[in-house]
Order: sequence, then structure tokens, then C-alpha cells
Amino acid sequence: MLLNSAKPLAVYSLGGMLALIISSTTALAIEPETVRLWDKAAPGALAEEEKDIPTAIVYLPEGTKEPTAAIVIFPGGGYGHLAMDHEGHQIAQWANSMGMAGIIVSYRHRNRGYGHPAPMLDAQRAIRLTRDHAKQWNIDPRRVGVMGFSAGGHLCTTVLTHFDAGNPESEDAIDRQSCRPDFGIVCYAVIALGEDFTHRGSQRNLLGDSPSQELIDSLSNEKQVTSETPPCFVWHTAEDKVVAAENSLRFYSALVKAGSPSELHIFPHGRHGIGLAKDFPGADAWPNLAETWLKATMSK
Repeated sequence: MLLNSAKPLAVYSLGGMLALIISSTTALAIEPETVRLWDKAAPGALAEEEKDIPTAIVYLPEGTKEPTAAIVIFPGGGYGHLAMDHEGHQIAQWANSMGMAGIIVSYRHRNRGYGHPAPMLDAQRAIRLTRDHAKQWNIDPRRVGVMGFSAGGHLCTTVLTHFDAGNPESEDAIDRQSCRPDFGIVCYAVIALGEDFTHRGSQRNLLGDSPSQELIDSLSNEKQVTSETPPCFVWHTAEDKVVAAENSLRFYSALVKAGSPSELHIFPHGRHGIGLAKDFPGADAWPNLAETWLKATMSK
């Protein structure tokens, strides 16, 4: 069901296992709902078909009392499609198991007819939307993070390094919200552009065949990290033959230099695109490691 983002969702009995910190107790989930990111046409929309309407799929934990943290999730797919199951729905359910909201973004991409800046605008809007709906969804607006996989990891690092405090003069209440994430979880991500190890398909889908060097540099996100970049949990596998682990190494190095309190894990085994990595010994430790990191990060 597609709902209008300006209208409140049905009233639920909500809460959060997360008050000031995250609990590791498993929580149930409410049936997810889908909302439009914009009530009207999205910026730069080419038409008014379903493919032109970016949405958020909202998974809320059930049986909680205090406002929860939220993870805004960007599935991968090379900026040409979206891996909505193992990098979307399964991840939102994992967030719910920790008592957190999981909000999957169905963002525009090349096979829908869109390149930059549409994915970034959709991602930033999803963060603003989450904060605007904090009371309705029982979310703590000070604990809204982002998570992305592969090319969705590039989008994740884009909003981690390209953000603003919102426009206080906007007539749109959502646009008055900040789009700066409070934390990031970066999973086998495409990050560096214009390098010999860059995932060329993702760069081409996002920027086209002949982007300017200025545009490439502006979205080579390891070059955009500053002291304002939120803390990040970054992981990759050394065996990834699709997106080189060098992306994560360079991003983490930039985080360290900028003083952003972050954590990096490079697991020796595992192909690209393994999601929760349930069948990949070693790499399957990342969800528990990320949960531990989240507890520590959220308690500060």
C-alpha cells in the first residue's frame, strides 16, 4: 500500500527497546508500510509513473516503550537496480530485532532513467522524512543513522559527507529537518570514483559516460570526509572481486584522519553481495559486531 507522506500512518502501539542505548533483546515487527518521499513530484521527476516515485518502506519494532533509533537503508544494485531482499527487507528485519526502526529507501537509479543528483536527493529526503515522522513512528530524531551496501554504500557515504541542517524557511515541514545522519554502517561499499579500482558500472550509471573531474571528485566520498562526518562502522571482505576492499580502507583512513570515531573490519573470506553473511564463516560476525558498536555509539 502506498501512503502519502504528509498524512500520518495508522496509530500503532509503539515504543522502543532503545531509550538512550540499544538493547540486544529481540523485538517483533509491525507490518511494514510504504510512503512517498514527496507528496507531489520528486525533484527532477521525468514523469508520474511508479518508477518516478521514490518511496520509503517503514519497518517499526513492536512491543516497545521508549522512542527507538532508526536506520535508513540503501540497498545496492550498481545504481541500476535495487537488491531489495537481502540488502533491504532482511536488513530492516535485523534492525527490528535490535528494537530499532528499519526504513528502506527505494531510490531512483539509471534503469528508472535517473542519475545524479536524484539518488542523493532521495536519500537526503528519506532522512528528513524519518525525523519529521519521529513522533508518529516513535523514533528518537537524534538517533537516525544510515546503512548501505555496494552502490547503496556509495549513496550511504554520500549522505554521510553531503548534508545540511535543513531550510528553516521552507513551507515544507520535512525540508526544515536536518539530513545529517547520526551514524553510518557502510557495507562492502563503492566509495572512490575515478580510480583504477573504481566499480566502473556504478560510476557510469550514476554520473554518465563523460563526467567532469570536479563531479567525480565531489562524489569520491573518501575525499569529502571532514570532522563533521558522523561515526561509521565499515566492513568489507578481502575476497570481494566486484568492489575492491580498497574502497573501505581509504574511507576508514579518511575517517581516522578527520577524528571521526569509527570502526573497520576486513574479513578474509566472502564474495560480493553477501548481505547478513549467514553462510559465510568469519564475515557472519559483522551483524553482532555492528550491534556492539551501535550500543557503544548510541550511549555517548
